[in-house]
Amino acid sequence: MNAFEFFEKVRAEGLEIEFDHRTPAPPARLGNEALFQLPLIAITVLMISKGQAKPGVDELGQLVGDCFERTFSGFRGSAQHLGWSASLRVRTVQALAFLEQAALVEVQSPEAKVVATPLGRRVLDRALEAGGDLAHNLVLVERSYRNVRVARQLSLDPA
Repeated sequence: MNAFEFFEKVRAEGLEIEFDHRTPAPPARLGNEALFQLPLIAITVLMISKGQAKPGVDELGQLVGDCFERTFSGFRGSAQHLGWSASLRVRTVQALAFLEQAALVEVQSPEAKVVATPLGRRVLDRALEAGGDLAHNLVLVERSYRNVRVARQLSLDPA
């Protein structure tokens, strides 16, 4: 049966679907497992490692969690603080190991800063050029990272 036949049959049989509009749908909430996917964490680490302020290995899990909270509306105002999540930190280490094996990032000694390689930058450039939801969310992650760094800098400023 094709779509045309389907709609003809629905009209012929007088089928109707009722919706209850009185009860508002709850806002979509993202569970931890939805965000703890290695590809999402890896692309986030790659995105924040390409900027001017390179993240340190020791603060990477915290930064990824803070970026996710600021980027994804399902975690705004949440009682849970993603940056302190042990699961997210473990998965961030796994994502960093993958990125290093794929030669997309490198950890520079002695500062232990995560830096995107030229190959990693090309991967990001292609993702951004493709447009769509991925590119939009990557730009939001980059903006969130910048905002986190500025907020931290302002809180450390004694003036």
